[in-house]
Amino acid sequence: QVQLVESGGGLVQAGGSLRLSCTVSGRTISEYAMGWFRQAPGKEREFVAAIRRPGGATYYADSVKGRFTISRDNAKNTVYLQMNRLKPEDTAVYYCAAEPWLLPSKVTDKNGYDYWGQGTQVTVSS
Repeated sequence: QVQLVESGGGLVQAGGSLRLSCTVSGRTISEYAMGWFRQAPGKEREFVAAIRRPGGATYYADSVKGRFTISRDNAKNTVYLQMNRLKPEDTAVYYCAAEPWLLPSKVTDKNGYDYWGQGTQVTVSS
């Protein structure tokens, strides 16, 4: 069974940076498209970024484009989300997700992913 474990969340001031990690066990991440989603209190879980296989095409929500970067290290079985120039509105629980057969039309759809981590809290203070 595939297990995803996020880490790297924390408290940071506006304008700062954090790097989230999602380590996968049970299968190699080269077999999966990987995504990051986030959920703020009282809001729906929303798409942040994704990276597909095998070519590694990346996708970003408009709200994070130019500030966040998703990447994968297949040797470490880990996907990263580098978050720069953080804003208070980036505060949320961030979730890693994986899907072996992700259609391009489902990249931003949380229902398109079968496997999820437990989430890591990111808090950006103003």
